[in-house]
Amino acid sequence: MPVVYKAEDGQKALFDALIDAKDKFGAKKPILEDQDRSPLSYTDLIRASFALGRKVAAMTKPGEHVGVLLPSGVGAVVVFFALHAFGRVPTMLNFTAGLRNIKAAVKLANVKHVLTAHKFIELGKLHDVVDAIDDLAKVVYLEDVRKTIGLADKLFAAAAGAFPRQFRAPAKPSDKGVVLFTSGSFGAPRGVVLSQANLVSNAAQIAAHIPLDPNWVMFNPLPVFHCFGLTGGVILPLLQGMKAFEYPSPLHTKQIPPLIKDAKASLLLATDTFVNQYARASETDELGGLQFIVCGAEKVRDETHALIKERFGDVPVLEGYGATEASPVIAVNKPTDNRPGTVGGLLPGMETRIEPVEGIAEGGRFFVRGPNIMAGYLREDGGVDAPEDGWHDTGDVVTMTDDQWITIKGRVKRFAKIGGEMVSLTAAEDLAVAVWPTARHAVISMPDKKKGERLVLVTDCQTADAAPLVAHAQSIGAPELAVPRKILKVTQVPVLGSGKTDYVAIQRMAEAAA
Repeated sequence: MPVVYKAEDGQKALFDALIDAKDKFGAKKPILEDQDRSPLSYTDLIRASFALGRKVAAMTKPGEHVGVLLPSGVGAVVVFFALHAFGRVPTMLNFTAGLRNIKAAVKLANVKHVLTAHKFIELGKLHDVVDAIDDLAKVVYLEDVRKTIGLADKLFAAAAGAFPRQFRAPAKPSDKGVVLFTSGSFGAPRGVVLSQANLVSNAAQIAAHIPLDPNWVMFNPLPVFHCFGLTGGVILPLLQGMKAFEYPSPLHTKQIPPLIKDAKASLLLATDTFVNQYARASETDELGGLQFIVCGAEKVRDETHALIKERFGDVPVLEGYGATEASPVIAVNKPTDNRPGTVGGLLPGMETRIEPVEGIAEGGRFFVRGPNIMAGYLREDGGVDAPEDGWHDTGDVVTMTDDQWITIKGRVKRFAKIGGEMVSLTAAEDLAVAVWPTARHAVISMPDKKKGERLVLVTDCQTADAAPLVAHAQSIGAPELAVPRKILKVTQVPVLGSGKTDYVAIQRMAEAAA
């Protein structure tokens, strides 16, 4: 049944929203599970949050930014809500970001305690990350904390689980909900402060845009340090009554398809690259039971749409669009109105502004405003730089139809000026994808004495050559300027933990090879 979006639905504290969901969908409803296959109900989750939160509260201060260094799983979700139950701010650390970026994040957010798990550090071989953090903050292992939970803590948790509103720390919708760090696709990550209302609002906006069934199961292999994994894979299902099945790594290509089927998953969150890999690794109809797949972080290729249809029938692949600063979803296609090549319809409750960009004929720079737009960027002095008049500059060049369906033309930074003409690097990548659809490609620009800039294609296709690119460009009427003439073949195109292309690393590779 369609849900009407009401702005007031998002104006609540996150833990209160969880309690409201428990009251609406039933305290005993199984709502959270991971590969350990020990599902938690709403009451189990709330009780566990109070038990753990009480211990963490004893070593931290109200309002403190507490680091979370964990993969997607029941543990990470319990930690997230445990911090909220006691008025602490989860600060999600990206363990794939590299030591320099992790240390910078800990410093920027003034993190004094980082919660992690021995098992995760051992399995992930992340001892160097712990060593790097150790100089700046105290690393606390959850296994050690759990050993100290005694009878008094359990009795407290039982009472708090029965009367959560009486026991949880008071919080306002405008209070900090989470500190996340941008993916750093194009430079150093920035600390983004999302309010509790931002997160609750974005879940409400999505639910009003696409009707969701509380009987569905959401399968989330994406990391919770990434906003898509946190909002889409945790907050949205829990607040909408759907069971969230968390999986610790999207890279387990062989294990994920049979688990999707076994978990009776209805929705899958992933990126184009991962969906493609799961479809190829799937031995039978393992993805055929899905209602739909939602992809973000990168463009969905035509090949992915075709592959899913061919292997699993009518399972729509819905491309969406977002930014950490927007909690993150700005637009997404619908199962009933899926327009490949677009990133879908604008979510309800949002305003947009499109400003012309000099030299770019089609589309303009995209600005958004709404209840899901961040409180602001974290400053080193602990303050927050709020977006001016509430508007967030996405840095993307887009076109938008009259019914508010959005097509991304590229990032403003992802245009090169060649011979006086503005050329989209994204369009140049699309040429390579069309010619070699199974490979991964990235196009960057380098200085050129004659033309100002020139395009370089970095690809893992070992047979790549300029001639078929030129031929394809001519066949579709694309300008010759958009064809990269220099091709750098690599064994692996660098990718961030979020699944996005790592353009910073690629630029370095190209410069080193020049």
